[in-house]
Amino acid sequence: MLTKIREKAQGAFAWGILIVICVPFALWGIQNYVDTGEEAPVASVGDKDFFQRDVNKAYEQYSQNFQGMAFDEQTLKAQALEKLIKDEVLLQHVHAKGLVTTDDTARDFIQSLPYFQVDGKFDDKRYKTMLSLQKISSGEFVNRIKNALIMEQFQRSIIDSSFATKYDVESFFKIQNQQRDVDYITVAVQKSTEQPSEQDIAAYYQQHQDLYQTPEQVSVEYIELALEDIAKTIAVTDDKLKAYYEEQKDQYTTAERRKISHILFAINDKVDEKTALDKALKAQEELATKDFAAVAAEFSDDKLSAKTGGDLGLFNVGVMEKSFEDAASALKLGEVSKPVKSAFGYHLIKVTELMPGEIKPFDAVKNEVTKAFQKAQAETAFYESAETLTEMSYENPDNLKTVADALGITIQKSALFTKDKGEGIAADEKIRRASFTEEVLQGNNSTPIELGTDRLVVLRLSEHKTAAVRELKDVNPDIVAVLLADKAKLQAVETARQIKARLQAGESIQTVAAENKLPVKTVTGLTRSKDDVPLPLSEAIFKAAKPVGGKSTLFIAELPAGEQVVVSLSKVKEGVMTEDDKKQMELATKNIAKAFGQTEFNALVNSLQGDADISVKAPK
Repeated sequence: MLTKIREKAQGAFAWGILIVICVPFALWGIQNYVDTGEEAPVASVGDKDFFQRDVNKAYEQYSQNFQGMAFDEQTLKAQALEKLIKDEVLLQHVHAKGLVTTDDTARDFIQSLPYFQVDGKFDDKRYKTMLSLQKISSGEFVNRIKNALIMEQFQRSIIDSSFATKYDVESFFKIQNQQRDVDYITVAVQKSTEQPSEQDIAAYYQQHQDLYQTPEQVSVEYIELALEDIAKTIAVTDDKLKAYYEEQKDQYTTAERRKISHILFAINDKVDEKTALDKALKAQEELATKDFAAVAAEFSDDKLSAKTGGDLGLFNVGVMEKSFEDAASALKLGEVSKPVKSAFGYHLIKVTELMPGEIKPFDAVKNEVTKAFQKAQAETAFYESAETLTEMSYENPDNLKTVADALGITIQKSALFTKDKGEGIAADEKIRRASFTEEVLQGNNSTPIELGTDRLVVLRLSEHKTAAVRELKDVNPDIVAVLLADKAKLQAVETARQIKARLQAGESIQTVAAENKLPVKTVTGLTRSKDDVPLPLSEAIFKAAKPVGGKSTLFIAELPAGEQVVVSLSKVKEGVMTEDDKKQMELATKNIAKAFGQTEFNALVNSLQGDADISVKAPK
């Protein structure tokens, strides 16, 4: 495990091991397991079959981790299927072990999920609507949550029981703080001017036609259910708005701002109540001729606030004792209270800043109240329409007209767009991703797509243009540029190899560099956390073998732009723990132990998978 940490111990990662490692079992949301009839399974784990619909749903959820990134759909589908299989293998294992969780635990977990909350609180209507959108019953969903929780329980039993020794942690820091001395020569990629032949261009074109295609495109027709649109249809009257305004008056109220200072006369083992009160009364007399801040600085037993004239900042109800709060709330601006007793002693309290609270009048916020009222009234209609949209679009998968007519929604149509780019509604990545799923490309309605919490879209294919190879004459300049770049890189590679060979033969790096008119750069004491050299070069340096027998380790590293770097690693100095490292020992021990535990858990799941009865067909 330490070897793996060493290989990845570069800068941010190395310190990342010291932060809390989050290892709960990954919940995949609400998966859609439905009756698939006579459809042949694409994979089986024991008696559990997975169908193409399962893989598609898992892919939709899995691909959300890669939003904004280019990825291959088939690769991600294969990974999603692999995830389904691993989860099922683990689930069958924990069931065989007899692990269970209670209904109360599952209920509490579900109610904590933000998907089912409105204004931070669990909303039963939203819960039922969300399950309806996914075509899953509450009982089935609760069962899936229970399964996920016992899988997490099992995972934590392994990870949380793992441990790291002092030797492990010290070894990690020694690896992290290791220092290396290197000399290196960078061979730049020089632009080639020798034009490729027509034969070379044609050959490259034939071998790489997949690189020169017009992208696959689709256009879709769709219906959109939006809470905002429904809200606009809600009729309003002044009476209704005024009643709603009264109910929600707190939303249109600015709270009073009251800033206070105090002088404390503490009651403790050395000072009894009478003595503290006498001190407070004497100080109160002093205030007749002295400034409150000066008296606080001289007499207050609250030494922290005394430094700022007794300032306690803004007064918040519910923080102090009731007697203190009642007195502070009753004072006028600049007024000082009589001695007020609390559990700490006696206080003299002064209001130093006062801004009265304000209630915005109805007429001033009428537009705001109207929108809020309409939205509140529209939410019920929105959820009911969402259920209708989900059910009817699923029951009528070959058209949108049926559900559009039922809900009074206009069917809209997009322009052509690709997987990576679109306009209008296709500018949203969720829409593009759904449009290119197998389900939609085969002519069916999509599953409902949530755009935020108040918009729901169902779409279907309108037009599909497959990818097509562009003609050679159109891509000729692009191919020429690629061939020139490849040739230039090969020249850099060959030069680097020649330099390395001469160094291996015993010539000095300075002599070889001078003959090639290249500079030599020397770095001493390089560590993984330093940025003295480019990151790819640093990674190569710390992966290289240590020098043996007084001979430098020679190797070639490639930088992102194609430059070839010939490196001579002359010295490796083992790292030592610093004083800062020692301060991190407890946290490092905890999180390295978790890293060990995660490795053990992964190894166990892989072993279970190896022993399980699994059959797989390539997903579509």
